[in-house]
This record gives sequence, C-alpha cells and structure tokens, in this order.
Amino acid sequence: MFTWMVRRLFQACFVVLAMTVIVFVGVHVIGNPVDILISPEADQAERARIIANLGLDQPLWRQYLYFLNDAVHGNLGRSFVFNEPALKLIGGRMPATLELAVTAVLFSICFGVPLGLYAGLKPDSFFGRTVMAGSILGFSLPSFWVGLMLIMVFAVQLGWLPSTGRGQTEVLFGIHWSFLTWDGLRHMFMPALNLSLFNISLVLRLTRAGVRETLPMDYIKFARAKGLSPARVIFVHVLKNIMIPVVTVVGLELGSTIAFAVVTESVFAWPGMGKLIIDSINVLDRPVIVAYLMMIVLLFITINLVVDILYTVLDPRVRLETKA
Repeated sequence: MFTWMVRRLFQACFVVLAMTVIVFVGVHVIGNPVDILISPEADQAERARIIANLGLDQPLWRQYLYFLNDAVHGNLGRSFVFNEPALKLIGGRMPATLELAVTAVLFSICFGVPLGLYAGLKPDSFFGRTVMAGSILGFSLPSFWVGLMLIMVFAVQLGWLPSTGRGQTEVLFGIHWSFLTWDGLRHMFMPALNLSLFNISLVLRLTRAGVRETLPMDYIKFARAKGLSPARVIFVHVLKNIMIPVVTVVGLELGSTIAFAVVTESVFAWPGMGKLIIDSINVLDRPVIVAYLMMIVLLFITINLVVDILYTVLDPRVRLETKA
C-alpha cells in the first residue's frame, strides 16, 4: 500500500509539472492582454511601465520560472483586472461551484442507479424501454437549451422556482453555502438538475449494462439456488459488483462537472468559478486562467487517486501493490 501510494504521488507530481508547462505556454501564446488592459490613449512610457509591472516584458521561459517559483510557495499569480491573488478570487467562487457540482452528481446517482437497475432487471417492460429511450435525451439535448426551457417553464410560466442567482446563504466554517437555506435550495434545484442530465443518462446506461452482464453469472445463479431473497441477491451480489465502473464514471464526472459547469452557471447567473473563468478569458486575465486550469488538474488527479482507493473497498480482488 505504501509503495503504491508513493508511486502514485510521484506520477501525480510529474503530471502536474507537465501540465504547468502545457497550460502556461498555451495560455500565453493566445492573445495579448496588453491590448485589452492598456488604454489606446496611453503613451509609450505609460505602456512600458504597465507592461513591466505585469511582468510581460520578460521572455516566456523566464515568466514560467517565476510562475513555478511562486506556485511552490502557494502563489499562482495576481489578477491583472482585479489586482488580487488569483487563488483568492477562485477560492471565493469555489463553494458555489462545488455545491452545484456535488448536488448534480448526487442527482445522477439517486436517479441514474435506481432507473438503470430497474431497466436492467426488466428490460422488456414498458417502463424499462421508456427509461432507456428517455436517456437518449440526456445525451442529445444541449444544456443551454434545457436550462432556458427549465427557466421558461418553472420560473416564468409556473413561477415555482427562481430563475437566476444563488439565493440566501448561511455561513458554515466561514464559507457561504446555499444548501443550508430553503431559498438557496430553491435557487440551486434547476441549475443542478440541468447540470446532471448528461450524468444521469450516463450512469443509467452504465448501470443497466452492468446488470444485464451480471445476472447470467454463475455466482448469481448459485446465490439464488441457496435460497437467498431476491432483494439480497440484487443489492448485495448484483449491485455491489457493478459499482466499480459506476464509481469510476461518477468520480471522473465530478471533476468534469466542476470543470465544465460554465454553460449552466452562465445561463442561471450562478456566481461560481465557471462565470469567473469566462469573464477572465474575455479580458485575457492570464493569472486567473492559469490558476483555474491548474486547480482543475489537481482536482482530477485527486479524484483519480480516491477512485483507485475505493476500488479496494468494492472489490477485494484489487491489489494496490500489484504492478500496473
């Protein structure tokens, strides 16, 4: 276990280092923030002073070394626009995105696993076929259109739910959270549902495929021959054995949901990291863009590590010490 953990941490550090090069170079070769941040009416002396203050007068390789040195000390740069540390800006928006993404993933599990289980156990039933047909919509419909339809129906026509914003929040551990208030939950429901539709369809189909593959197995037949109740066979023997791919997908989709919540946050005016990164891209605020992308990289690496550890809980046959 210890050897495996050290090896994975070494691999993670190498991946992060490689991504710093890709992200830093990729962001710095696209556009020139000087053209946006400096007024066209500024004279050459003023332009030179601002460029020097932003560190943009240095060659790219030296800018990268400065960035790497600051990153080791927990500093990912200072926003060109807000003149605040990039991590502080992102950290202020992160709770809103996290609670929205986690709620969306919970929706995908609560709806996707039961519906997929039913569709797998009774594939020829009318409801089972309807569920599988309906899952196609989750893959096909664009999220921005679904979000607009949800606003039109539930906010404009019916007036049941608020259309935009985060609503009332409560402070817990010094952080403002929406899920602690009823008004915040009402504001969160539509964007979380919109964000979860693709994941619900994905988990549903994955669960259904796993159930159809597991039911003919010999150990399932043996469990039934022993006289175990159908509920025990399904929830202990079938469901547990199909959870490994489900856990993998849910873990990776959590990272994807956080990273790509931009559209949903824009449609519902949700004040999260997605809206911040869109605003930063529009003004080429390089430190914020780089800091955001690096945090997403770290997030994916951490989730992959947690998923690998969960493998051993769900399937004792997985041995972390074995060589890949």
